[in-house]
Amino acid sequence: MPVPENTLKRRLASGEVLYGAWLGMADAYAAEMAATAGFDWLLIDGEHAPNDIRSLSEQLAAVLPSPSAAVVRPVHDDPALIKQLLDIGAQSLLVPMVESADQARAILRATRYAPAGIRGVGASLARASRFGLVADYIATANDQICLILQVESRAGMASLDEMLTIDGVDGVFIGPSDLAADMGHPGNAGHPAVRDAVLGAISRIRAAGKTAGVLATDSAFIDDCLAAGANFVGVGIDVLMYVGALRNLAAKYIPKD
Repeated sequence: MPVPENTLKRRLASGEVLYGAWLGMADAYAAEMAATAGFDWLLIDGEHAPNDIRSLSEQLAAVLPSPSAAVVRPVHDDPALIKQLLDIGAQSLLVPMVESADQARAILRATRYAPAGIRGVGASLARASRFGLVADYIATANDQICLILQVESRAGMASLDEMLTIDGVDGVFIGPSDLAADMGHPGNAGHPAVRDAVLGAISRIRAAGKTAGVLATDSAFIDDCLAAGANFVGVGIDVLMYVGALRNLAAKYIPKD
């Protein structure tokens, strides 16, 4: 029995525009609730949310049975951590802070079994192989991994075109907030120079035949990104939506001093 098909990978490769949301609550119950919302994908954030491998595993277990595809973002590109994420059942990874083609190639190798890569063999005791039930796991796992690189610095942008030539990299996600800071506009992802850089990168990514990703909460900027070709589009963050709803409700009934 082969590994289950990664439908997110297939749909993105076909050019579909898929919408998702960030999960930063670091809680499986909250992830399970989000999985009922109807998003194409949900990203479980290990970079900025207070997660460890166990909490990521619990949230992944909550999302996997739902129609929303699960994506996991590790805190960094450590091959040992990538191995753990794949073993707990992640098939789609968004790896942050990628700044060179050599780094991208190393990340790709960390997601693949030999001879294509360096991923350690041990998934028979993990969720990835359904605890050994998927007999052909090692032979079929590589083809179902979806790897999206997150580029969010001037160095990464300078290396973007070379990254786009790497076979096995499914897409590139542009991080506007970190890019804005690196370009000298911290806290101002909407600065015209940042905006132009993001939209230009999205166009280049799509022209290379790769998935182009972005996260934005401003509807006008989302429209611009879609027009530039973005097809892996994050449109919300659970933490911000949660506190926003609570604050609006409190403001409705509790007058400010």
